[in-house]
Amino acid sequence: MMVELPLFIRLYLDEDVHKRVASALRLRSFDVVSAHEVRQWGLRDEAQLIYAVDEQRTLFTFNTADYVKLHLAWLNNGQDHFGIIVSEQLPIGETSRRLLNLLNQVTAEDVRNQVLWLQAFK
Repeated sequence: MMVELPLFIRLYLDEDVHKRVASALRLRSFDVVSAHEVRQWGLRDEAQLIYAVDEQRTLFTFNTADYVKLHLAWLNNGQDHFGIIVSEQLPIGETSRRLLNLLNQVTAEDVRNQVLWLQAFK
């Protein structure tokens, strides 16, 4: 069973996302950490997702195919997560802008056990 969620998404950026995206989102008062900042690089995708779950964070990645498969495997096994946001590779500014759009529209409850596509937040 999952704990009570905060209203706002607490975001975890995997190691493929530039750490400057985390800094840009924090300037807008969002709770964001990068794998680079918490020394979580070189881990398998599932280990990244486990870290995000342990920290009660939604994971953001450019590694769409692998994380969609992982999401489906977790659902089939009855495992919960705090959401996965996927995107095609984008420049830092565009990534930050779209994530801001998403963070201002979607609650932590909305993304729980879901995969969201960042291109829906242009």
